[in-house]
Amino acid sequence: MTVLTLRAAGLLDMDTGEIIRPGILRVEGDRIVGVGGVGAGAVMGEPEGEIVDLGDLVLLPGLMDMEVNLLMGGRGETGLASSVQDDPPLRMLRAVGNARRTLRAGFTTVRNLGLFVKTGGYLLDVALGKAIDAGWIDGPRIVPAGHAITPTGGHLDPTMFSAFAPDVLKLTLEEGIANGVDEVRKAVRYQIKHGAQLIKVCVSGGVMSLTGAPGAQHYSTEELRAIVDEAHRRGLRVAAHTHGAEAVKEAVGAGIDCIEHGFLVDDEAIDLMVRSGTYLVPTTRLADAMDVSKAAPELQAKAAEMFPKARTSVKAAFDAGVKIAVGTDAPAIPHGRNADELVALVERGLDPLSVLRAATVVAAELIQVSDRGRLAEGLLADVIGVPGDPLADITVTQQVRFVMKGGKVYGGNR
Repeated sequence: MTVLTLRAAGLLDMDTGEIIRPGILRVEGDRIVGVGGVGAGAVMGEPEGEIVDLGDLVLLPGLMDMEVNLLMGGRGETGLASSVQDDPPLRMLRAVGNARRTLRAGFTTVRNLGLFVKTGGYLLDVALGKAIDAGWIDGPRIVPAGHAITPTGGHLDPTMFSAFAPDVLKLTLEEGIANGVDEVRKAVRYQIKHGAQLIKVCVSGGVMSLTGAPGAQHYSTEELRAIVDEAHRRGLRVAAHTHGAEAVKEAVGAGIDCIEHGFLVDDEAIDLMVRSGTYLVPTTRLADAMDVSKAAPELQAKAAEMFPKARTSVKAAFDAGVKIAVGTDAPAIPHGRNADELVALVERGLDPLSVLRAATVVAAELIQVSDRGRLAEGLLADVIGVPGDPLADITVTQQVRFVMKGGKVYGGNR
């Protein structure tokens, strides 16, 4: 078993919100077995194994992104052409680079939140996660959702985004296109059968929906309840792409565990989320980063309506006590630029410690794991190093210099 002692200028205690100086971590195998600062020698004894001197870096738990799609975006993707030309093997090869960039940016765990591409029914994110876990390729730990569940013409029906003619890129129920209670139950069961660890559902429209208002509810309440029932009976949580306030209320009422985006939430929807313990993954950086200049005029109009609200709704939700977890919707933010979301949340008015907790402790709670999210004895040795105090300057999270996942050093964005 490999034994390492990491020495750095400091490490962040996620519970107290304090930086311990100096920061010393002892790692055996894939676990943290000792944590200390001044006087650490008296607690942990003399350093064992290799000593890794990280100089003036500050250590943080590995960050987590609760909304990515590693099978989309990245080098070589060409938008409309890729949607009809790229086969599953090509998408998997592109995902290798996306996964590597995400890990080197300091994100050691992600939720791959719903395929909406032609795969022939294969759950590519499940396969990608298996390859990473086996050590064949570098990447973050993946919590896969399989295919997103969406109605015909719903926001995550990929044929809708490009206004394809009938039967162009026709998708199957196994690939997530499901209508009616019986079909949505079958679609959820298929994802679970083939390895999905959570379910992603489309509840409302979005900025890039070509048909209908962005907040309009796409699934009926009965269909939503059936999806939640199938997932919860099997122990899986449900995440929902939802923007409109009324759609958020329906989703929360149906038992949805996590709202993605929620740009148009109102006070009533926020209050319901607080009372229900529903998480929010706000993806607020999209309001600044998504380029819609070449989009259709009606989509640009939607962005002009929604993006200003996205910049304020997250702070209102946070102030009210909604549980916030970090998510980027990458590749809407380029893979490897995931920390831009942390910076955006601070710009919206959240304090840096709460943002860091949203990317670690709260994210771990959302995916129902207790083995990561802190630098503590017994937890996975998922550790990153940044060049400065993130409580004083959150932008240092965009400059990760050291990445360890499960006790193995992967480097960083040097």
